[in-house]
Amino acid sequence: MEPLANNEKSRTQLKKEAKALQQIGVRLATLSDDQLGRMNLPDDLMEAIRDVRSMRSHGARRRQMQYIGTLMRQVAVAPIEQALMDIEQGAHQQARAFQRVESWRDRLVTGDDKLMNEILERFPDANRQRLGQLVRSARKEIGKEAPKRSARHLFRYLQELTSG
Repeated sequence: MEPLANNEKSRTQLKKEAKALQQIGVRLATLSDDQLGRMNLPDDLMEAIRDVRSMRSHGARRRQMQYIGTLMRQVAVAPIEQALMDIEQGAHQQARAFQRVESWRDRLVTGDDKLMNEILERFPDANRQRLGQLVRSARKEIGKEAPKRSARHLFRYLQELTSG
């Protein structure tokens, strides 16, 4: 067997690259049409991604993902990977913000009045009276069997404060 020239890749390396492109294709298939549309992907690649979503047969999905990997060889992968990372980081940040607001709501309902002052300082546009009323209503619901409507209203209000 002859040694490879400097510009030739080994068969193993080619397979690894093809597998990596397929994995990017799998990640692309999980995105919404809106997210995909912002990536400026070629039409044939977009169509292949839409097709794979509707496939239920494992074999058909596998073959379609191989086809997507083949199409991916013809496009610049670095911008796609960067866009995927941006989308995934955005989702992670949204989840963290959601958890922070949940934590605030739970702490306010359980009696952390110091947190209410911190929130009012952090968000000067917050309505002190409304926030206090929502917290009091949510505290009244603690022992009741009824749905926790006031706690949901408090959560929404806290989300409004953090988002805008």
